[in-house]
Amino acid sequence: MTLVEIKRLLIGEPFPTSREIHERLDKVRALAVFASDPISSNAYATEAIMSVLIALGSGGLAMTLPVGMGVAGLILLVIFSYIQTILHYPDGGGAYTVAKDNLGTMASLLAAAALLTDYILTVSVSISAGVRAVTSAVPAAFEYRVWIALVAIVLITWVNLRGVRDSGTIFAIPTYAFVGGVLLVIVIGLARLNSLAGLPTSAPVVPASDHGASLAGFAYVWLLLRAFAGGCTALTGIEAISNGVQAFKPPESKNAAATMVAMGVMAMSLFVGITFLSTHLRLAPQEAESILSQLTRQVTSGGLLYYWVQFFTAMILFLAANTGYQDFPRLSSFLARDNFLPRWLQNRGDRLVYSSGIMVLAIISSLIVIIFQADEIAMLPLYALGVMLSFSISQSGMFRLMGRIRHLKKGESLKTQVTEIHYEANAKWKQATNALGAGVTFLVFIILVLTKFMEGAWVVALLVPVMVTTFYGVHRHYDRVAEALTTRGMTMDDISEVADVVVIPIADVHRGTVLAIEFAKRISSDVRALCVTTSAQMDDRLLRRWNRFPEITADVQLIRIEYDYRDVLSPVVDYIEQLNEVEFPDKLTTVVVPEFIPEHRFANFLHNQTANRLRWRLREHKDIVIIDVPFHIDSRL
Repeated sequence: MTLVEIKRLLIGEPFPTSREIHERLDKVRALAVFASDPISSNAYATEAIMSVLIALGSGGLAMTLPVGMGVAGLILLVIFSYIQTILHYPDGGGAYTVAKDNLGTMASLLAAAALLTDYILTVSVSISAGVRAVTSAVPAAFEYRVWIALVAIVLITWVNLRGVRDSGTIFAIPTYAFVGGVLLVIVIGLARLNSLAGLPTSAPVVPASDHGASLAGFAYVWLLLRAFAGGCTALTGIEAISNGVQAFKPPESKNAAATMVAMGVMAMSLFVGITFLSTHLRLAPQEAESILSQLTRQVTSGGLLYYWVQFFTAMILFLAANTGYQDFPRLSSFLARDNFLPRWLQNRGDRLVYSSGIMVLAIISSLIVIIFQADEIAMLPLYALGVMLSFSISQSGMFRLMGRIRHLKKGESLKTQVTEIHYEANAKWKQATNALGAGVTFLVFIILVLTKFMEGAWVVALLVPVMVTTFYGVHRHYDRVAEALTTRGMTMDDISEVADVVVIPIADVHRGTVLAIEFAKRISSDVRALCVTTSAQMDDRLLRRWNRFPEITADVQLIRIEYDYRDVLSPVVDYIEQLNEVEFPDKLTTVVVPEFIPEHRFANFLHNQTANRLRWRLREHKDIVIIDVPFHIDSRL
């Protein structure tokens, strides 16, 4: 079976480009694809709040609900802001496009770096959280958590390579099953709380010394702010829909906005419900079992519904990684289009997905899972930092845009860099909402930097500037390439004569060598065959075989270099460089490389790859042209 046949078996037949519109998502599939991350983050957002408040003792855990309600309010602000982004920037791009249009290149690249970091960590955190859900139900699987996570990444990568519609169809059932299961647990829990029997509660497991009484003033407020920042992990993935507007069926922006509203309603209901019940049931974080698992077990007494929720919690946490798989390749394609990332990242594969971006994401997220040993709690300080920075930049950009819209009169429009914005009512109130959202998310960002810096947030704080510097470096490279390739002002005098001299590196005289010589004689009258001999016997054998074909070799100069070392490429490269710099300065030296091609790809491993190594040694020289002359042979045994 050939590689092409294996590829077809794994990812399916290629789609024509004209089918792209048919591969777009309806709202039901889109919600499963883009909203799985913000919906699934409810599995650990409440726990992130409690993990901070537990330092205040049992009394501190009682503050989980007020802090959670504050997070819920911020979720509403951010969702509102991104609905505006979707309606004003229907081509997608989210925070990157908004910042590029309103705040400039530097701000847009900061947002892009933060988002790319966020999407990578979305995969790593979601997969690791899914593994934790599995090990909560099956403790014996804990020691295999890294392997389970890597297998999950491979499977999700495979599904995404098959196409957007395929992934949406596959992910829809677990997403809606999770939402339905958790909502049912919340409804049962609320009903039992209000019943005469009520729900059994237990004293939370807290540190031996209760520090709640000793913390007051600034320290107390600071812990509450840290808990609020931790709970903001519930916001992760909210921006995903705004980045992928063009993945929706027409009308794209209207469908994307409706999906954003549905996602917000679902995510808010789950988050508030879990937080409310967890507080009233006096639950506390435990290393071996998640808060959601404790909540479900206590409400359902460990029945069928418990295992339903645990199974689909694991599934949606695994599949929440799909948000990263959808948006990392798309954002990378926007950056590649603007010459800030390699251009091959904007190319689509056979199934009309950004397959190169998908593979890059899979590799990087796998490395992070291995480094952190599939511990999502350890990754969360890195995760939330990028999220909050991108939110802050995005809403600042929308604040600037709304300020420009405020000065429009009815019927007027504003021509921006990437879209045309029309007059709209209530721009003043929308601008105020964006200002509040930008301020709160930036405050959370500062808190995360200060409190989580030594726990790993320094990685993101260092990585984002490095990525921005890299973006600028890539852009400068493409600027230099464009300048070098421009035809403005070019004349025929700028083009050197091709093949002033041709060098053919050979190791022996055979059919491949003869073919290369015949080709070289057609493009130049100065053809030189170059051979490095390491013994007298080799030299004699070469001359005998050379002289057997006088009609072919008569007009070709044979250059023999006696060499007493085994690295025969060095004298070949030295001769070609000397020829190019001394005999033919400022002219083109052509190197014709005879290379035999086995019938089967795997047979390449049986050969020295000398031709490939020679090409790599010579490719840095701007006046040396390398031409391959392949000779196909039958490598079957």
